[in-house]
Amino acid sequence: MSNRSVVSHVLRRLTFGPTAGEVDLAERDGLAAVVERVLAPQSLPGLPALSNRPGPDEAAAWWLDRMAATGGNAAEKLVFFWHGHWATSVRKVRSAALMLGQQQTFRRYGTGATGPLVRAMLRDPALILWLDGRRNTRRAPNENLAREVLELFTLGVGSYTEEDVKAAARVLTGWVVDRETGAARLEPRRHDTGPVTLLGRTGRLDLDAFADLLVRHPAHAPFLAGRVWQRYGSDGPPPPTLAAAGTSVTAMLRALALDPAFPATAGHLVKQPVEWLVGACRQLALGDAGQRGQMLRQLGQVPFRPPSVGGWPAGAAWLTTASAQARLRAGQALAGQAPAAVQELAEAAATDRLDALARLLVVDAWTDRTAAVLRPLAGQPRRLLALALATPEYTVH
Repeated sequence: MSNRSVVSHVLRRLTFGPTAGEVDLAERDGLAAVVERVLAPQSLPGLPALSNRPGPDEAAAWWLDRMAATGGNAAEKLVFFWHGHWATSVRKVRSAALMLGQQQTFRRYGTGATGPLVRAMLRDPALILWLDGRRNTRRAPNENLAREVLELFTLGVGSYTEEDVKAAARVLTGWVVDRETGAARLEPRRHDTGPVTLLGRTGRLDLDAFADLLVRHPAHAPFLAGRVWQRYGSDGPPPPTLAAAGTSVTAMLRALALDPAFPATAGHLVKQPVEWLVGACRQLALGDAGQRGQMLRQLGQVPFRPPSVGGWPAGAAWLTTASAQARLRAGQALAGQAPAAVQELAEAAATDRLDALARLLVVDAWTDRTAAVLRPLAGQPRRLLALALATPEYTVH
């Protein structure tokens, strides 16, 4: 692969779709420098100045705008990764403010080792409401939160027993959420203070001791590496370098991006609809990405509304006939809203327009089959752009 293809590939995976100018800069500076720049820590943003009780659509629009505005670095895409990992839905939480607060937890703790993140998430009001933590009392333990923490968030199937689930539920008893303030607190009279045997340790454990057991468990780093690889790498088992990076996702992403074998071993990933839309908005220089969030309903992925605690699907699940038609309709709408991009294509010689289109959308190359479909539209730049946004080369990266 050429140097430009390598840096393009890495930027497509780490960010929300690089622009041609960002690839030019990365090609000039070299892979190592651009990886450090993209992974550099970002300051914690203030929460949006929305209405006193923002609705989920208003909050999602703010987040989509932020994704597009800051999508040249990895930080907000990492927030999106954690949102799919600790999948929580506003449908049950019924508070966009709590969902935005959960995002701040991802931004504050999601770039380092996972210990602080797990401790914070076990106290997260949105997650407690989503997984019935408020119903978990010493008289009637509820295992929902405990089970998902073990199975989906930290260790994975086969790394714990049913007795561990029961013990973890007891440790998590008594946490309630004040609906007026949105704060979570431990209610002592509802909390089980008795000793438990959990993941090989016996004694009286509090929430932080439970979190420490989780992140120190030998299954945690490999499990997390697998989830990172699924979203940033490819299907199949992750390379050993990821789990060897410890429990910091930033360290995993650095190891992944700088691995000389990464472009060849990563295979292909289907863009999730949010990635597709935000990347297109960035590359077409479309402001107000949040105002285009209604497209995501047709594409099947709306921020703050994952379909289940397992998060959104991956891979071929996004390649149905219905989703292809939805992308084509959305691509037509986006092309109609991007006169500058259309003009840029129109200014290229007709024989060069496919190359200009590939540069605009940061596509390494069109296959012969795709080129044969696009070439007849070279004289119609707007239709050419709309169709290109629905091609396999743009949908899969």
